[in-house]
Amino acid sequence: MTTNGTSNMTELETFLPADGSNGTSAAKYKIAPKSPTSLENGHADKTSWDPFRERRVEHPTTDCDTLTHLLKASLGTGILAMPFAYKNAGMSLGIVFTVFTSLICTHGAYVLVQCAHELYRRIRVTSMSFADVGEVSFANGPPWARPYSKLCRITIIAGLFAAYFGTCSVYTVIISENFKQVAEHYLGYAVNQRLCILSLLIPLILLSWIPNLKYLAPVSMVANVFMGLGLGFTFYYLVWDLGSPWELPQVGNLYELPQFFSITIFAMEAIGVVMPLENSMDTPQHFIGICGVLNKGMGGVTLIYIFLGFLGYLQYQDRTDASITLNLPTEEYLAQSVKILVGLAVFCTYGLQYFVCLEIVWDAVKGKWKVNQTVLEYIVRSVLTAATVMLAVAVPTIGPFLALIGAFCFSLLGLILPALIETVTFWDKGFGRFNWVAWKNVVMFLFGIVALVSGTYTSMVDIFKTYGLGEEVIQLNTIGEVVHNVTHGNASAADISAAILHAATNLTQTLLEKAGT
Repeated sequence: MTTNGTSNMTELETFLPADGSNGTSAAKYKIAPKSPTSLENGHADKTSWDPFRERRVEHPTTDCDTLTHLLKASLGTGILAMPFAYKNAGMSLGIVFTVFTSLICTHGAYVLVQCAHELYRRIRVTSMSFADVGEVSFANGPPWARPYSKLCRITIIAGLFAAYFGTCSVYTVIISENFKQVAEHYLGYAVNQRLCILSLLIPLILLSWIPNLKYLAPVSMVANVFMGLGLGFTFYYLVWDLGSPWELPQVGNLYELPQFFSITIFAMEAIGVVMPLENSMDTPQHFIGICGVLNKGMGGVTLIYIFLGFLGYLQYQDRTDASITLNLPTEEYLAQSVKILVGLAVFCTYGLQYFVCLEIVWDAVKGKWKVNQTVLEYIVRSVLTAATVMLAVAVPTIGPFLALIGAFCFSLLGLILPALIETVTFWDKGFGRFNWVAWKNVVMFLFGIVALVSGTYTSMVDIFKTYGLGEEVIQLNTIGEVVHNVTHGNASAADISAAILHAATNLTQTLLEKAGT
């Protein structure tokens, strides 16, 4: 956070931890202390000081530029999984719930920026990161919330790391799957998926050694071109010989709905880039509003996601794979080129996602040891990249893995935390007639909790089933039964604690036995 604009601030700096250890001025991110009169004088401050007029950005972006960046951030690899999500939800229910998920995800981002604009005026700053907004909202909120300000910052940073670390691992699986299909076609025999993932280790480490975002920009441009071509050719395959959508299930299996929500949240959620985009705008007040940049961008994204999900599921029906490019006929040269283009595009995009994780880890370890810092940085880069690859080797599946990240990380960052941040930010101002804002935040918070718990549970069960770990599913179901007893008051506290401990112990033992064999 800065009191003098965002000059010389990189995009990642605006939402990564910045306590002074990252080479920037410590004062740049200093949180304004809670003043006894800060809230009392808030209205006077708002009329006498305009954060948008005071903001200084070295290379500000126009509304059109920001819209382009928002579309680029939202139309990521998650779009490839939308037909698979529709397979889980059913055709009609998929369309309805895509719109619903888009509305609630967009509202979460809207709320975050709205709270940031309120806090700019309260503590007289011109820009904040996601973590700053969370910390300052709690620090300047009601008395009961203030002790949790640091916890909120840590939670946001940890959530961002987990989300982007998991995304890097999913990207590794997607790359290997696309290359693997083409290789198997020409080799004539099955290629071990885990070995295919391991073969990406050295190229990904070399990619991670790119020193900064400036030199990564050309790689990202190549990724955009490859992904655009890949999606264009994919649409070509989807529009031929279509059947009737009414022949498909209109409502899917209710058990698979959590996976639909998790995948859709993963695909649509752009909460990590919202504040960087707003911080770089020449007219940040245009980011929100009925016809603001955010609503325009997410409206377009929603239509594209519905279009691809609808066509992909209609074309491949029950054969729809976790990534739509995997359904394309491998024997055709055009389809092979699509798989290679998408694989290369995801490979190039890996670097941008990886930089988020790197900045967080590097800020934590830099200067801790008296060694050559350049050597240490490259060691950290290599180890972190290897960790993402090892996770992909351990869980080489796209659909459930992608859903797990969406359920656990993006539900927390995009739904639960924005609801809490808005509540504490406007606690003293009130929540409108009949406290409708508070009730709205309760609904948003509960939806986030349900998406997190149910999506995580079903994703874990699907991962276990994918690799034949039936006993682990039984143990997870046992824990689920315990949770049911808790909510319905059918067991004592001692019985519940003992049952959870027993089920968790059995699950751990089963996993260790599987690992040993």
